[in-house]
Amino acid sequence: MKSLGKFPDPFSAEIAGQPEALRRAAAGLGDQLDTLRSLAGLLTDGTVILTGMGGSYAACYPLAAELADAGITAVMLGSAELLHFRAGILGPSTPVIAVSQSGESAEIVHLAEALRAREDGPSIVAVTNGANNTLARTADLVLDTRAGEEMGPSTTTFGAGLVVLAGLGKVLGGVDPDAACEALSREAERAAVAIERLLVNPGLGDGLLAWLGPREDVVILGRGPARAAAEMAALTLKEAVGLPAEALESAQFRHGPLELAGPNLAAIVIATEPETAALDRSLARELRAVGAAVLEITRGEGRYGIGDVDRSIAPAVSVVPIQLLAHRLALAHGREPGSYVHAAKVTTRE
Repeated sequence: MKSLGKFPDPFSAEIAGQPEALRRAAAGLGDQLDTLRSLAGLLTDGTVILTGMGGSYAACYPLAAELADAGITAVMLGSAELLHFRAGILGPSTPVIAVSQSGESAEIVHLAEALRAREDGPSIVAVTNGANNTLARTADLVLDTRAGEEMGPSTTTFGAGLVVLAGLGKVLGGVDPDAACEALSREAERAAVAIERLLVNPGLGDGLLAWLGPREDVVILGRGPARAAAEMAALTLKEAVGLPAEALESAQFRHGPLELAGPNLAAIVIATEPETAALDRSLARELRAVGAAVLEITRGEGRYGIGDVDRSIAPAVSVVPIQLLAHRLALAHGREPGSYVHAAKVTTRE
């Protein structure tokens, strides 16, 4: 197993590196003020397309909600779906925010190249980790998340991406870029401290492993901006462990999947959105009453509480307990944490 300083493997080092990644991303926004100022002129019809694949797509949920609050129509579509079936909705007045950790994922690169070849193509805003990649070179504007090198499932890239997307959302919503950067600096620091508090919690990962036990029916439920954490958590369990966890919008879980409830089910309920926290916690109680193992992640100060964190960045905190669970599960299953068996860090073919 590869050693990385005081950490036994790269995945654990990347989990621990998330607070500093959030701080770098926030500081990096201040160095990209000219790009942020250029965003305001892109919205001419009040509609924007958000696209990505995998964790990059999941990171768009908070931005979609933030833009909606500002009266902006934000349409989220996976890059492959947008490329092959929905490109007809794209015109010169509808900017595309293309999110890719690597800037080299096959679908989003093909999409950007196809749009660039059109005479009436939309403006492309790339959000990537670094600017030396195909997507960044193809885009009209580029925002660098400054997440740094990452080897395993998305950890630092997810959190840093959320920070940059939050800044982008504030500016598109009418906030002055300088004020947006100042706000994100404070909010990213608050989220970084919340992650540090979780990471120093003794035995948190082992406690989660004991909570899960032998169960392999795992659902992760969230809604609104918290949907980003649910999707990223399920993806992490699939990538790091090979566990077929499913992420669902909390309300959708009642529409059929509720039949999964029982002693064989492990449900992680991310109840961090004020509008629906009471509904989500009620669902958690119902699942617990029929014997399911239920873990609640809330805004409280308890063992799995994230505290008072800006909702656009909160998923970076909410996902941390599941990252720790994935790390312990990988070890328990005899896998090198964060390693890939069939997939790769960057998906370069459709």
